[in-house]
Formats: sequence, structure tokens, C-alpha cells
Amino acid sequence: MPPSSLAKNASPPRATRQRDAATRVLRQFRQVFNAIKTHFQQVEKSAGIGGAQVWALSIVKGQPGIGVGDLALAMDVHQSTASNLVKGLAERRLLRVERSSADRRAVQLHLMAAGATALRKAPTPFTGVLPEALAALDERILRRLYEDLEALLAVLHADRRAARKPLADL
Repeated sequence: MPPSSLAKNASPPRATRQRDAATRVLRQFRQVFNAIKTHFQQVEKSAGIGGAQVWALSIVKGQPGIGVGDLALAMDVHQSTASNLVKGLAERRLLRVERSSADRRAVQLHLMAAGATALRKAPTPFTGVLPEALAALDERILRRLYEDLEALLAVLHADRRAARKPLADL
């Protein structure tokens, strides 16, 4: 065989394959981030409030009287994050905060008319496109994604506290 045909059949060096694979995955991350960003921009434009606020309103609509702690659990965010969301929504009169008669420290949350209007204007899914997409995946795929992303997070030395921050706030 002539030397030129050997070069054509030889696979690229490992470093080149690694770089190409990393570039393909980077492009996928860009597509994911762009889909998330586009959805949150549409939410903001349509409803006039952010994605995390819309999600919180949708939970309160579905569970009238929910407390801040349970809202935080439903959104998988830190309680202080949920408290800040509630404060902003109450200030905008989208949400009503009532003190519990049994325990004056506890509050019950209720959707106000302006909050219901904002929800009607907001595109779905209220939880955001990424949680909705992940929920649609097979458990086997989710396990694999989890393990692979754990490896990526280790290399990044990522701040694990950010895991409980809404994507709309990033």
C-alpha cells in the first residue's frame, strides 16, 4: 500500500478525538442553555414576571394555603429562596400571605387575581423546560446522565450549594 493511503485510513490522534468530542458536548450544552434561556425570556415577556415566580404561583394555585417551607420543598429550593420569592410576589400583589391562626409564625399562601392573570399569560411548562424534559426521560437515561454530570461537576469543582437555586435566577 502506498504511504498516502495509510494516512487516509489512520484514525486521528487521541488528542484530536478528545477535543472533537468535547466540542460536540459543549455544543449540546449551548443548545440546552439556549432552550432554557429562550423559555424564560418568553415567560418574562408574556407574564411580566420571572420563571421561578411563575412556578411558585402555579404551585400556590394548585395548593392554596401552602406554607413557605412546603413551597420550598415543591420547588426543591432553599427555604430562604422561597421566602424571597414569596416576598416579591406579595409586594406585587400576586400572592396573599396570611398568618396561620394556630401558629402566628407560619403563613399560608393564596393566589390573588393578578397572580392568576399572570399565570394565564405565561407559557407552559410552569416548572421550566428542563425539569419537564428531564421528567420525560427514561429512568435508565436519567441515571446515566446523573453519573456523567457528577463526573463533570467534580472536574469543575462546582459549588454544590447552587444545586438548590432556580435556573431562572442563574
